[in-house]
Amino acid sequence: MAPILIPKPSTAVPAAIFFSLFLTSLLAASDTVLSPEKLGIRRREKLSHLHFYFHDIVSGRDPTAVFVVPPPSNASRTLFGAVVMTDDPLTERPEIGSKLLGKAQGFYTGASQTEFGFLMVMNFAFVEGKYNGSYLSILGRNTVMSAVREMPVVGGGGLFRFARGYALAKTHAVNFSSGDAVVEYNVYVFHY
Repeated sequence: MAPILIPKPSTAVPAAIFFSLFLTSLLAASDTVLSPEKLGIRRREKLSHLHFYFHDIVSGRDPTAVFVVPPPSNASRTLFGAVVMTDDPLTERPEIGSKLLGKAQGFYTGASQTEFGFLMVMNFAFVEGKYNGSYLSILGRNTVMSAVREMPVVGGGGLFRFARGYALAKTHAVNFSSGDAVVEYNVYVFHY
C-alpha cells in the first residue's frame, strides 16, 4: 500500500476543518467489501438456455419497431445512420400469435456503410413463467445478412442480476417488401 501524503492545510481554512474534510474524503475512497449474501445472492451461479422468436414489425398500422431517426438521404442502402426504437414481441414459436414470453425493448442503429450491420441495445423483458419481471441486456453488433449472429449479454435484472453470456440470432423469416422480420434467438446466460 502506498504511503498516504497529507497536504499542508491552507491558512484560509482552519486546520480542524481541513483535517475533518481530508479524513472524510479518505474514508469515502476506501474499498468496501460486500458479501454476496448482503446483495441477496444465496444460490450458486447456473447456466440457462432460453429460446424464443423476436418479431420486428416495421410495417402496418401498429408497428413494433419505428424509425426515430431515418437514414440521411445521402446514406448507403445499409441504413447507415438510422435509429429504430423497438418494443418487439418475443414469442415461444415463430408465429406472431403464439405464446408471448416478453418484449425486446431498446433500439438498433445502422452502424456500417458497407453492410447491414446494426448496433443492438436491447432489454429482453420477460413477462411469462419463472422469469416474469426479469430482463437481460444485450449490447453488440448484429450483421443481419450473416446466417448466425452472436451478441453479448452484458447484464440483467431480477433473476438475471449479474448475468453474463451470449445470444445467437438467426433469421427465421423476412419480408423484403415490408421490412418485417422474425428472428430466432438462442440465449445462453450465467446467472444466480
